[in-house]
Amino acid sequence: MANLKFSKTALLGLKAPEAGKRLTIYDTDVPKLAIRMTHAGAQTFYVVKRAGASMAWVKLGSFPDMTVEQARKEAAKVLGEFAGGANPAAVKRAIREEPIFADAFEDFLTGKRKRDGSPLAESTKRDYRDVLRLYLAPIKGKKLSQIERTDVKAIHKKTAIKSAAQADRAVAVVSSVFTYMADQEVFTGTNPASRVQKNPPPSRDRFAQSYELPYLLEAVARSDQRDYFLLSLLTGARRSNVQAMTWRDLDLPGAVWRIGKTKNGTPQNVPLSPEAIMVLNARKENAGTSPFVFPGTGRTGHLVEPKKAWATIRRTASLFRLLDALKLDDDARTEADTLALESIAKAERKYQAQAKAAQIDPAHFAMTDLRIHDLRRTLGSWQAKTGASLTIIGKSLNHKTHQATAIYARLDLDPVRQSVNTATAAMLEAAGLKEGATVLPLPKKSRGGA
Repeated sequence: MANLKFSKTALLGLKAPEAGKRLTIYDTDVPKLAIRMTHAGAQTFYVVKRAGASMAWVKLGSFPDMTVEQARKEAAKVLGEFAGGANPAAVKRAIREEPIFADAFEDFLTGKRKRDGSPLAESTKRDYRDVLRLYLAPIKGKKLSQIERTDVKAIHKKTAIKSAAQADRAVAVVSSVFTYMADQEVFTGTNPASRVQKNPPPSRDRFAQSYELPYLLEAVARSDQRDYFLLSLLTGARRSNVQAMTWRDLDLPGAVWRIGKTKNGTPQNVPLSPEAIMVLNARKENAGTSPFVFPGTGRTGHLVEPKKAWATIRRTASLFRLLDALKLDDDARTEADTLALESIAKAERKYQAQAKAAQIDPAHFAMTDLRIHDLRRTLGSWQAKTGASLTIIGKSLNHKTHQATAIYARLDLDPVRQSVNTATAAMLEAAGLKEGATVLPLPKKSRGGA
């Protein structure tokens, strides 16, 4: 705890702390009078006094709008009220004027900035509002200072029954709101989400195996969003970047896709394999006036999270694996394929029943645990299987770690391109779509749309 005899000259001479830190200094003349300074240089007077089981931070005013002499006089009044045995009126006023969590949450969504200074994406705001609606109802109407760690722990425990990941996410959202309000000097207490024990993170290393790829790509070929899923697999890019891909960011002759800003805030040059170029060239021939490779009808103007299409692909791939296990004759298999096109649900019911009658467990052939993000992991996994180093994989997938960032910056794009091309060729060869060095046409859709 730093101490200083407050004066205008002394306070103006204070050096601002580093970014993300705050400096608190106490007056030697009035020991309970403190000034808090942010990394931006803003200085605010407070009276800091224990009130019951917690410390009360009573905001007096901002320096230099409030002078040192005025701050000392106001501090004396507040301390006099404390001496009377009850929380002073200033504390009660602060509580009355304090926002409830729901209002603080909206302020956070509006004012929060990412590391690069940009606001939160609309998709992120929607996700946060879903967390508030689904899990944070018990604290929505409470004043910030009324929310205790026991409240947050109760939310975490209840939510964890449904989803451990969502329980941790709910705590993280609460913590972020309180941190933001503290940075804005609206809240000065302890963050109630701090030290809430998180659930052990699940280990996920799922990717499409060689025996699964033929079924996955056959199902993708039937999808209206075929090209989107193929490029997600062939580039290993994050799904949000693929969804927002624009024609102007593509250098097809140079086989490079330039992403101006990725999730971790950095740009990325994505090398495009011959197969990815093939998909893009074919798509460009039928492109309209939209700047997006995958245009959409919504507010963003581009495709947004094709969850239903992906769910159908997973079910279709699972069914195809099951049909092979049933060893149907040609006529029966043609009938099965036709039924799958007409109604995947009817086809599932019919052939799962046949499998059970033959004492074959349909669950053994299910691929419904694959996620869209696993397409990204699939490319990285196949890079590793074909001999790429972890550094090369990190560069191609734009992973950012403190230890490897400097190495990534020095890497040339050519070894990354070679690794992506090798992994792509190996995946397609495993799926029966590539022979040696010859690029075969990618599967055509079985029904309309792209």
